[in-house]
Amino acid sequence: MTGNVEQVFDLYGDMILRLAMARTGNRQDGEDLLQEVFVRYIRSGIVFESEEHRKAWLIRVTINCSKSLMKSGWKTRHTSLEECHGMYDEIDRASEVYDAVMQLPARYRTVIHLFYYEELSTKQIAESMDCSEGTVRSLLSRGRKKLQKILKGEELRV
Repeated sequence: MTGNVEQVFDLYGDMILRLAMARTGNRQDGEDLLQEVFVRYIRSGIVFESEEHRKAWLIRVTINCSKSLMKSGWKTRHTSLEECHGMYDEIDRASEVYDAVMQLPARYRTVIHLFYYEELSTKQIAESMDCSEGTVRSLLSRGRKKLQKILKGEELRV
């Protein structure tokens, strides 16, 4: 399956940006990751079997790029000036729940974001994250429990 870059960007750009922002905690890094993902997409030359395959590939690359960014020397030695509050202005959400999600460790944030915001199945998430469906279900369950504690005002232990 081929698609011109503009069409693919229009179709998946917002999803990639939201996922990148959920993983990094700020808009600037999310935008940088969005750009990196599309540079890799252009350079890859992959012919996708289906739109589902293209979407899964884009999600996987977004996750991998965010992991690389978070491990980079710059990120480990510097703290972002932007706080997470209000960075998803364009997403229709309840602020309290969103703020609670942003307090979760990245692995829980990612599966919760993909499951609830992007409406992916546990199978699709497992394929994107290169893990089993059982792992995804476990992360979702644990993430929900942590969210419940946060929303009840209990302290989160990472």
